[in-house]
Amino acid sequence: MYLPQELIRRKRDGYALSDEEIAFLVSGISSGRLVDSQVAALAMAIYFNDMSVQECSALTLAMRDSGEHLSWQEFSLPGPVVDKHSTGGLGDMVSLVLAPIIAACGGFVPMVSGRGLGHTGGTIDKLESIAGYNVTPSQSQFQHLVKEIGLAIVAPSSDIAPADKRLYAIRDISATVDSLALVCSSILSKKLSEGLSSLVMDIKVGSGALMPNRDLCEQLAHRMVSVASEAGCTTSAILTDMNQPLAPCCGNSLEVMEAMDYLTGHTQHSRLHQVVMALAQMLLVDSKLCDNAEQARVKILQVLESGEAAERFNRMVAALGGPRDLLEQGKSHFPKAPVIAPLLAEHAGYLNHLDCREIGMSVVALGGGRIHSDQTIDHRVGLSRWRQIGEYIHVDEPLVMIHASDQSGWQKAARRLRRAISIDADPIAVPPVVYQQIVS
Repeated sequence: MYLPQELIRRKRDGYALSDEEIAFLVSGISSGRLVDSQVAALAMAIYFNDMSVQECSALTLAMRDSGEHLSWQEFSLPGPVVDKHSTGGLGDMVSLVLAPIIAACGGFVPMVSGRGLGHTGGTIDKLESIAGYNVTPSQSQFQHLVKEIGLAIVAPSSDIAPADKRLYAIRDISATVDSLALVCSSILSKKLSEGLSSLVMDIKVGSGALMPNRDLCEQLAHRMVSVASEAGCTTSAILTDMNQPLAPCCGNSLEVMEAMDYLTGHTQHSRLHQVVMALAQMLLVDSKLCDNAEQARVKILQVLESGEAAERFNRMVAALGGPRDLLEQGKSHFPKAPVIAPLLAEHAGYLNHLDCREIGMSVVALGGGRIHSDQTIDHRVGLSRWRQIGEYIHVDEPLVMIHASDQSGWQKAARRLRRAISIDADPIAVPPVVYQQIVS
């Protein structure tokens, strides 16, 4: 039997903990044997001293094993079980289009996703803008949908990685959220509980990212690839730009409609398309559904052009309680915000900078996110038709459309957005969308 305070002291003093010691601490977190002050002290010790890949792997697996994890053996699936995770950003509805693409290509995607966090949007909040969509089916229904349709996107149950749930809540109030080891183990403990054979990670870099610093993001990507691969899940990652919204809209129903437009071929915004293609190609190759990236690219374009990927999305929505004619009737299923008006440029020049964090918080302030955990979201509000960095803007040209619940909300958002936008006389170099790929 170990003494928690002695293990915390050892980690505080820079020593590595064994697999057994970490398992003991995680058991104490989930059972309540470790009190909040001890959990916070442990988190702070890890924050300052980090963890080796071995320690991080032990922490990830112990947190995964603190709850239920899915098994797919009895379902005899004819393809690999795979998934994707993003560290979060603005205009990032990649999950909504990637999952049906992979399903149409022969993969099975049991995507357990989260809600919005801080200034970033959440996949589950977006899906709840679809009337009737049930984000909390039973585990049996969830697994059968994955088998029948090839995908299901749902919220995590309380039985998945309960140790991480408690640890995260304490990290949130102890200034240890952005520890590399704790971010890595938190994300992967939940993803590995899905019973995956392959995983791709989208690590955001820039003003709208969880970690704006590129060096830290690269370290996180390498850490997660190493830890997940060591746990038996082939994992790759890409670093992508989040210095402007990934697609030209931010907000729950607006992003679902953008995803539908992408799947049906109505519009395919370039930045979004580049990230979707990069992730999908990596996942198809890693899971051996394709031999190489070029073969994967051809297959992805085929399922998009044939409408098969869109049909998979439609079937998932209908099976989880949403409208059966979502793609046919499209935007008629989504109520519009009462006030929709453009924010106009006050002077001419090049759009050189967007403060993505401030943009995200403006969506939260409009009602499209949460200031407190039990807040009800207004799925109608948000921002659309964003101009891109590098574009020349004329006086009185629209910079963005603001969708608000009332005129007062529109005015407040407009003031906040003006502070987040920089228009200058000379252009700057536009950053690439995909910075780097990291493979296992």
